[in-house]
Amino acid sequence: MSLNYDLPEEATMIRDSVRDFAENVIKPKAKELDDKEEFSPEITKQMGELGLFGFCIPEEYGGNGIGYLPYVVAVEEIARIDGSQAATVAAHNSLGIGPLYIFGNEEQKKKYLPPLCTGEKLWGFGLTEPDAGSDAGGTKTKATKEGSEWIINGAKNFITNASTDACLGVTVQTVTGKRPDGKKEYTCFIVERGTPGLECKTMHEKMMWRASVTSELFFEDCRVPEKNMLGKQGEGFHQMLDTLDRGRLSIAAMGLGCAQGAYELALKYAKERRQFGKPISTFQANAFKLADMAVEIEAAKNLLYKAAWLCEQKRNEYKKLSAMAKLYCSEVAHRCVNQALQIHGGYGLMKEYDIERFYRDQRLLEIGEGTSEILRLVISRYIGCYE
Repeated sequence: MSLNYDLPEEATMIRDSVRDFAENVIKPKAKELDDKEEFSPEITKQMGELGLFGFCIPEEYGGNGIGYLPYVVAVEEIARIDGSQAATVAAHNSLGIGPLYIFGNEEQKKKYLPPLCTGEKLWGFGLTEPDAGSDAGGTKTKATKEGSEWIINGAKNFITNASTDACLGVTVQTVTGKRPDGKKEYTCFIVERGTPGLECKTMHEKMMWRASVTSELFFEDCRVPEKNMLGKQGEGFHQMLDTLDRGRLSIAAMGLGCAQGAYELALKYAKERRQFGKPISTFQANAFKLADMAVEIEAAKNLLYKAAWLCEQKRNEYKKLSAMAKLYCSEVAHRCVNQALQIHGGYGLMKEYDIERFYRDQRLLEIGEGTSEILRLVISRYIGCYE
């Protein structure tokens, strides 16, 4: 038996085309967009034209059906240049499009997926609330049935892409009653932007991903028809957790790309910066930092690519590996940007240098879609620590 660690030809072609786009289109604008805290509809449209939305969706619904491994490679390449644009792609594909395709009925898929797969429109994932973060079961947003409609009341926050003009709608987890065991019953609904009773506000003054839109959602007697229920009543919590299992692959890809980008910035700077008459890359303290970064990036890449491959093969163990990959890649990114900034010295603290933005952007990777603490809990359960 043999193992092949080469990327499939399709994934390699995507990596090269996305890298070229990121270097030539995203990079020249990244600093300005970050400074202005400005979302770019133009770049989003161009990413759609490049085919960066709908990676895992069949062609019949407007996607390209390529799969998870090429998808994580594409997210990795964008994050290697800019976390904000990578966040737009990752959140839209994994959290936005994903639940609609996996749990939506045929009518919902045909209605919503085609414009979402082109990037013409974006979609939000309404899970997190002011009092429900790591405790996703702490959801307080409620949906009450009245005739053939459901009336939603509550609030969501930290929702990516939901308040842009391009947003078509959001998938919202709500409490719809109690189960026979007395626990909350959760049900998800499709809520189109512009529905009366839904207000979307952009959150400002973020430390990270400043060119990505993060939103607050407010529901006040927001009425949606019965047909907007995603899946069946009571399946919402399962749907959200399943979505997060896949979403962790894209956050892991962002971590890997961030680490790679920081490493390349540090290596380039260390070869150019001279102290005591020679490049600082020749000093063992810096050379060993760079060597450690290279080792960890290689290990992270192998873990993530394996997790993505398992997901493509529809093998259930991908869920454990996706949690591991998200945890490890995000923490590798932390260590790499920290050491990369240290190599830059005082210049690394200045906005003139890209490593300053990388240092800020990385921090969310250990929080979003499962904090490092929650992921260690998830992994410990998978390996049998708890009966």
